[in-house]
Amino acid sequence: MNLNDYQTLFVVVTLGSALIVASPVLALVVSFKGGSEQFSEFWLLGPDHIADDYPFDVNAGEMYTVFVGLENHMGSSEYYKVYVKFCNETQSLLDSDEGVPSSLSPLHEYPFFVEDDGVWESSVSLCFNNVVIEDGILSVGEVVINEVSFPVDVYAVWDSESEGYFFQLFFELWRYDADSHSFTFADQSVGLWLNVNIYED
Repeated sequence: MNLNDYQTLFVVVTLGSALIVASPVLALVVSFKGGSEQFSEFWLLGPDHIADDYPFDVNAGEMYTVFVGLENHMGSSEYYKVYVKFCNETQSLLDSDEGVPSSLSPLHEYPFFVEDDGVWESSVSLCFNNVVIEDGILSVGEVVINEVSFPVDVYAVWDSESEGYFFQLFFELWRYDADSHSFTFADQSVGLWLNVNIYED
């Protein structure tokens, strides 16, 4: 080997050693997309746009506001739907342990696209009309969401232990799956327990 060959070999060995030594540091600095966790952050906020002061004791005919939102960390733009459902304590809720959505039909849906690391949020105004109490049973005949009326036939029996007529309004997150060409339940939901009543002076 001549002098040039030794110089070339020395440079190659030096650069290779430098890369090996620097690789742990590079791993801390460089973010590899394939190694990042993919998820959708889903939330429900109260009327002051914070996680507090959620409606609970609600009166028929009065309007209440919450905010439902999502941040996309799936690594690509995603197509979502949020289904709004309403039920009493004994009706079909989702099974969070099994990742199974509620079998109830949605009252309303929000379809939307969100780019990667993008945020979607919507205010949700709620009102409960055609509320009747008879023989210890409270029936709700209409749920109004963002000024659109949805007829329902949901009732609750007076709960003497907790002293109320209890219902749940909840939001299920669904995401479009390109493989099945359909929306699939994302195993995420947020909701409100509500004690509905008729205001009396």
